[in-house]
Amino acid sequence: MTRDRDVYLPLRDRYQVAHDNAGELFVSIHADSMRSSDVRGLSVYTLSERASDTEAAALAAQENKSDLLAGYDLGGLEDEVFSILIDLSRRSTVESSNVFAQMLVGRLDPKVRLLRRAHREAGFAVLKSPTVPSVLVELGYMSNRQDERLLVSKEFRQALSQGMLQAIDEFFERKDRLSRS
Repeated sequence: MTRDRDVYLPLRDRYQVAHDNAGELFVSIHADSMRSSDVRGLSVYTLSERASDTEAAALAAQENKSDLLAGYDLGGLEDEVFSILIDLSRRSTVESSNVFAQMLVGRLDPKVRLLRRAHREAGFAVLKSPTVPSVLVELGYMSNRQDERLLVSKEFRQALSQGMLQAIDEFFERKDRLSRS
């Protein structure tokens, strides 16, 4: 958890908590609003500098008012070496993030309403960890009355929690299998 009370935590500081605690997965959980009250359903975002659609771009722009990539002091390296190391690390991290996102969508699909194309991509600052696989889960939209009702429902939150826990367990079981082979 990045916070134990309702205070603003800068975007980079959120995934820095994962780094500081040797985290192996970062899940950023949101319930935002959209201009259109017709948009409803859960979606899972992974990092991409190019958004998968205009809605993803708008949501990322809204969230990313501050912060860029941070975390490690690699200042002593040549620029080219630094760029190569960051690129290799990011590729592996993005691949793991995508694997987890697919697991999460698969586990949540039968339990909750998903947006069409539930796995989306955008340049959210909280997803820019170079080493910790990261996803942003948009639980639904407070601007939609049906989503709002669901988000305060104990049954809905339990279904979300169960699906997320199953996906997390599946992710780490896969990771353990791969490390043993």
